[in-house]
Amino acid sequence: MRAVYRGLTWMAAPALRLLLERRLANGKEDPDRVLERAGVASVGRPDGSLPWVHGASVGELAAVLPLVRALTDRRLADTVLVTTGTVTSARLARERLPSSAIHQFVPLDHPGWVRRFYDHWRPDIALWLESEFWPNLLSEARRRGIKAMLLNARVTERSLRRWRLLPSLSRSTMAAFDLCFAPDEEQARRLELLGAPKVRVTGNLKDASPPLPVDERERQALSASIGGRAAWLAASTHPGEEEAVARAHEELGGKIPGLLTIVAPRHPERGAEIARKLDARGLACARRSLAETVSDDTDVYVVDTLGELGLVYRLAPVTFIGGSLVPHGGHNLAEAARLDCAIVCGPHLHNFAGISQRLAEASALTTVNDPESLAAEIGMLLRDHEMAEKRAAAARRVAREDAAAGERALAEILETIGGVLSRDPDEAGGR
Repeated sequence: MRAVYRGLTWMAAPALRLLLERRLANGKEDPDRVLERAGVASVGRPDGSLPWVHGASVGELAAVLPLVRALTDRRLADTVLVTTGTVTSARLARERLPSSAIHQFVPLDHPGWVRRFYDHWRPDIALWLESEFWPNLLSEARRRGIKAMLLNARVTERSLRRWRLLPSLSRSTMAAFDLCFAPDEEQARRLELLGAPKVRVTGNLKDASPPLPVDERERQALSASIGGRAAWLAASTHPGEEEAVARAHEELGGKIPGLLTIVAPRHPERGAEIARKLDARGLACARRSLAETVSDDTDVYVVDTLGELGLVYRLAPVTFIGGSLVPHGGHNLAEAARLDCAIVCGPHLHNFAGISQRLAEASALTTVNDPESLAAEIGMLLRDHEMAEKRAAAARRVAREDAAAGERALAEILETIGGVLSRDPDEAGGR
């Protein structure tokens, strides 16, 4: 099956080029760096040791930042190569990666493009995040003798079912990982079902992440424009959820004078679309990407910018986390928990089952099912400041406990990586 996949992807080059052209036209690729997707590096390989860290998008990049910094701060590596696959993650990389790291777009899984990537970068070790299983990229690492590890492994039930339809390809792909670090026993079980040869349960690397950063001047400016108004946040929303948020605002507007609703969509490029729909409902909107300010008449402030959740979490103590009223699976609850938010979610939290259960058991998370229950819960928390603060404090305690576990996971991962990187460079990197 692996040979079949490899043959098919060899022949797919014309289709992959058309795919890149379409993505360029839709703004999903960087026109100045699109050749990186074909394995053509835009910068030279630096001298010295070079671990390669790969994650799909923004969430994985944010999770791996402590690891990237630690690799060079502890002198385990001279430079770190970080790859992702989205334009938004590349922007975040520019803002948050240390100077000792290089960002590149990961090549598409074409055998020739993959070889070109490895020929140029010659990584000493490959460290992959969560659920990025590309057979050609992984098998090439194995062919070259490059150690590969899977960090924060995450296999959804849907992915598990799909991979198990191709057991031969699944086993050969997972065999490329010398070691998989799973955040919990359930993820370890799923990895073993896919054929991972060695799995270790360590805890969640994301829990070691520091609180999201904020520009203090921007915080003060936005806080001043909001003034004393009651405000709540709908964070990381998806299509279908903004309508529910709008209905909740309309329900609460007559009961809470001066209510301000802040919407931070998961995909900021949807800002114009969201504003049009809210305007059509008669709600006065301001968009952050257009530098529109919050006035006394603003009903909804659309934060359609990248990397500013740390700002709005600090300004809205009552927060709904999106991706949960629609069947997406939720988004990172720990980020809100670290920043003193009373958290409300929809029922679809299967991608964050562990932390959602811990928060619920600590009475730090409320689940709603529709716009009406969303409005009722948000309204209660905005009126009952004591209850909102109690829930925020409970969320903060859970986040502190998880952070300690995350630090232990990071230390164990770094120790293992250090053991590989301390070997002879020619042996470690397969050069």
